[in-house]
Order: sequence, then structure tokens, then C-alpha cells
Amino acid sequence: MAEAKDTLLRQLTLLRLIPRLPHYTSSQTLHEKLHERGFTVDLRTVQRDLNRLSTTFALTSQEHGGRNKWSHSEDTPLDLGAMEPDTALALYLAESHLKNLLPQSVLDLLGPQFNKARNYLDELDQNNLAHWARRVRAHPNGKALLPAQVSTDVWRAVSVALLERRQLKVDYLSRSTAKRKELLLHPAGLISRHSISYLLASVDGYTDIRQFALHRIQNTECLDAAAQQTAPLDLDHYIRLGGFNSPAPVEEVDLVADVSPQIAWLLSETPLSHEQSLEPLEGSDWQSLRAKVPDDLETLWWVFGLGENVRVYGPQVWVEEIGRKLESLREMYERAEGEDTTCRRSMEDRKQAAKGSLQCTAQG
Repeated sequence: MAEAKDTLLRQLTLLRLIPRLPHYTSSQTLHEKLHERGFTVDLRTVQRDLNRLSTTFALTSQEHGGRNKWSHSEDTPLDLGAMEPDTALALYLAESHLKNLLPQSVLDLLGPQFNKARNYLDELDQNNLAHWARRVRAHPNGKALLPAQVSTDVWRAVSVALLERRQLKVDYLSRSTAKRKELLLHPAGLISRHSISYLLASVDGYTDIRQFALHRIQNTECLDAAAQQTAPLDLDHYIRLGGFNSPAPVEEVDLVADVSPQIAWLLSETPLSHEQSLEPLEGSDWQSLRAKVPDDLETLWWVFGLGENVRVYGPQVWVEEIGRKLESLREMYERAEGEDTTCRRSMEDRKQAAKGSLQCTAQG
């Protein structure tokens, strides 16, 4: 059964490789193209396939220089523009990355293509590209949180409003107040960041761009009214100016620190920035780090997360902020330890009281 299936797939692929008149392709070229697609058969097998297929399909051949060349007749009724293995592989790997970026209408159109790609690769066991999908994964650096769940209806309404520049009425759950509020939005862009996708929009009556997490949007309605006309939002410029990190444009600062051998090795392979230097410290296996980095919370959090593997000397505001964080952590753990000690003493006191009560009862 497996051999019959492979033969059928090979012959279907062969049919797709044959051009339509007035163009021709030789048997030898077809054999090479089949080999590129993972079908390891000899030239005689390809020639037999072509002869068999010509009895059923509208194929025509001509001899040129001792070689047979093949073509589909102009009136062939078949649509042979089917999926190639490399196309199937690209769609298969792209699906998970595109689902939070493309409009819902486009996803609906691509859905059958994604399914077709998966099925095609599952069936094409002998093709090396089919195995690639099983052997390759994109794994993010660090702890990756599960994506926030976004309602299909919300994603559909948001993508349509953004695509067609229409107003969007939403109930939005505010993170700061934990209350829902009805808003009329004018969509301007969409950014997918880590596990959360954000709609960039202005609220009706205002011109400033704000961020709305898609998973906090509820009860959406895409209106027929056009969104207010503003200058096109340059997303790269918006991000570069600190759209996700601070209310003001992000400046660059000089990070000066000593780093452990493990971090030095990491940064030698994957630098923090294009302007970075690492110098060995005399009498130590640590290294001195200097790098031009953004003065934003994300970079500061990354440095703070290195813990005992880094000693920061500058910028001074970072040194002070790290000191405050460390002091806050120390106080929190000391307070928790004190509460645990008090709790344990209280439990011991209750046990002793209960034991004494039992002894009094027994003596009585």
C-alpha cells in the first residue's frame, strides 16, 4: 500500500513539473527535478511513468537530439498548479507565527492552505522536506509565557476595522481599575509582543495613540463609520521612541559592568548591542563589559535578572535602582521569615496548650 501511494505521489508531482505548450521539458530534466523533491528513482522509471501518463492525460512529446521532451497540450482540462513540497513546508512553519499578525479574513482564506500543507507533508514520507517540519522548531530564549487567549470574534472585528480603516466600539477591561469601560476606538496599528498582541488606537475625541491588549477587549463591534484620518503610523519609529517602555523617547546609555565567565561567553556570541566591548579583568576570570544600550525598563530588567553574575557600575541611575530592588527584596524575605517564625511559635504554643488541657482532663 505504501509503495502504491509513493508511486501515485511521484506521478502527480511529475505531472505538475511538465510545462504547458509551447514549452517542453526533457525526461532527464524531469528526473533531476524529481530527485530534488526526494523521489529517488532511476531515469527508466521516470520514462515509464511518462509513457503511462500519456495514455491518460493530454501529454505530447517530441524527440530532440536523441532526447524525449514533454509538454501538456494547450487544452488540458487539469489544473495542476498544486502545492510543491517547499511551499507546503513554508506554510506549515509560518502558520503559528502568522495567526496573531494577519487579519481574520486572510486567515480564513489561508486556513484550507494550512490544512493542505499539513496533509501534504504527512503523506510525503520519502521527501526530505517533509521530515524538516518534524526536525525544526523555533524556541524562544528565556521563559516563554503561554499566549493570552483572544476571542475569535474580537480578532475578526479588530482585523477588519484595522484593514478597512473603520471605527471600533469595544468594552475594554482596564488593568489599572479592573473595570470594563465602553470605548470608541480609531485603529492605527497592531503589534504582537511576546505572548500578547496590542491594538494601537486613539480614543474618540483624542489624538494620542494608546495600547489596548487584545485579550482584554470584549463585546466588539466594527462600525461602518470611517476611522479618523491621521498620518500613517510608522510602527518602527513608534517602537524605537519607546512606545512600549516609557512615555518619552528612549535615549541610549553606557552600560558599564563586570560580568561572570558564563555571561561574558554569552555576550561574546550574542552581543547586547553593536557597540560593545569585553575586556578580561586582571586576576579574575570575570570580564569588564561596556555597551551602548537603550535606557529602558526592559534592558534594566534583563540586567537585574542576571543576579550575582553581574556587578553594575553605570549608569548611576541603574545602580541606584538595582540597589533599591535588592533592598526591597531583602526586606520582603526578612519580613516573610519573621512571619513564618511567629506562625511556628504560635502553632507550638497552641500545641502545648492543647497538651496541657488533655493532661488536666486526664488527671481530673
